[in-house]
Amino acid sequence: MQEHNLIFGPIPSRRLGRSLGINNIPPKICSYSCVYCQIGRAIEMDYQRKAYYAPEQIFREVEKKVEEAGKNNEKIDYLTFVPDGEATLDVNLGREVEMLKHFDIKQAIITNSSLMDREDVRNELMKMDLVSVKVDSVLHGIWKKVDRPHKNLDLDRIKNGLQQFAKQYKGKFITETMMIDGINDNEESLKKTADFIAHLNPAVAYISIPTRPPARKNVKPADEIQVNKAYQIFAEKIEQVELLLGHEGNAFAHSGDTKKDILSITAVHPMRDDSIQEFLDKDYQDWSVIKQLIKDGELLETEFGGHKFYLRKFTDRQQI
Repeated sequence: MQEHNLIFGPIPSRRLGRSLGINNIPPKICSYSCVYCQIGRAIEMDYQRKAYYAPEQIFREVEKKVEEAGKNNEKIDYLTFVPDGEATLDVNLGREVEMLKHFDIKQAIITNSSLMDREDVRNELMKMDLVSVKVDSVLHGIWKKVDRPHKNLDLDRIKNGLQQFAKQYKGKFITETMMIDGINDNEESLKKTADFIAHLNPAVAYISIPTRPPARKNVKPADEIQVNKAYQIFAEKIEQVELLLGHEGNAFAHSGDTKKDILSITAVHPMRDDSIQEFLDKDYQDWSVIKQLIKDGELLETEFGGHKFYLRKFTDRQQI
């Protein structure tokens, strides 16, 4: 197979720092054909593992990129398996992970979870430093509607595999739930998904929306009100919940620029009105800052559970 686009980056990632991507599956071979997929519909659907690229080929390409990054003084935090299909379909994945340990750089994978019922897949992922799994819904009908899985996949087996993996895995384990308008944004799906994820005990449970045109034109990302609802439901059950909405927010410090800080924080966490007031007080600012951000279309006020919350406006949704 051709070598172009096997390796890309390093690119900035809020989850992974500086990530060197490994495209170990040819486009677009996948076990799912998600309605929201931002790289198009699956060209070939499969659920059986196969050999695609030679591990030696991947090693050589990573070696080139690592050497280039070193010459350019570019930091690489993770070597990340994040292909144009489902990474765990690669039967050589375990061997590649072992070979890439040569570089002494942490390894990560972003998987749709579809093969987590397989013991060989779980054993290979155990060798990685960070594993990100997708959990869009744990209700069968909604799972099929949003993820459009291969007909031979079984959600109960996948859930069982995720539970087994989460109990044994020693690295950083995170989840991601993609919110789609009118499909998996209802309260029943959100509560059951949050319950399931809570038992997995991830380091972070991310809630995201598509930020580029999805596979199906009639598919829309959940809006700010729906995402805020999802965040509050998740946060009641899961210790660490963050939004992953296309904005690279930094919610850790006051920089002195109140507007910038509030937009950065609310891109990651909806802020309740009392938290906003406390933040303004620390910066010796008043509520006029919030009114102006709302007027300028940068901040949205929404309600949940009797409280007002403030969330950065999803400007990226206008591109979809």
